[in-house]
Amino acid sequence: MKLFIFKLSATALVTAALLYPLFSPEGRVGVFTALESIGWLPAFILVAAFLVGVALYCRSLQRCLSLIRPACRTAQPKSVWLMLLLPYNFVEDFFIINNIVRSLRNEASVHARLGLHKHFGAVSGFGWCGAQIVSLSPNLLGTLASLVGLVLWAIHWRFIARVNRLLSPHDSNAHV
Repeated sequence: MKLFIFKLSATALVTAALLYPLFSPEGRVGVFTALESIGWLPAFILVAAFLVGVALYCRSLQRCLSLIRPACRTAQPKSVWLMLLLPYNFVEDFFIINNIVRSLRNEASVHARLGLHKHFGAVSGFGWCGAQIVSLSPNLLGTLASLVGLVLWAIHWRFIARVNRLLSPHDSNAHV
């Protein structure tokens, strides 16, 4: 129950940060201003493409958890789709990444080649989650954090794709 209250409280703070630029002229800088400057149609297309990317990333994460032995999983594979629940995802993403990292760590105890990685994607995974929160800052810091977050997200996605190839029963010669 405490965890649920924490997640709801943190989501309320994220919601306030997301709404701030809409009600404050001085807050209308950063990512929102950049999206407005390119026009609403290109901004819509860009956001839609990003959401498609998030869905593909979720599919990779779901596959990763599905390839991990059930006894080693700390979450159900379908739980990664909570990433699409805005604004709840800003908070839940940390928990999703934590479940992936812990599940991979558990799987490494029975899958020796996974043990070659010390962090199991934690640095890039938690990095993009943190950058995503900082990206809500209505200034240059927010814009820069958005860019850093996208780079870390791509790095984490690549790591997960490599892990998926390694764990896939169809490619026993894959290397992470």
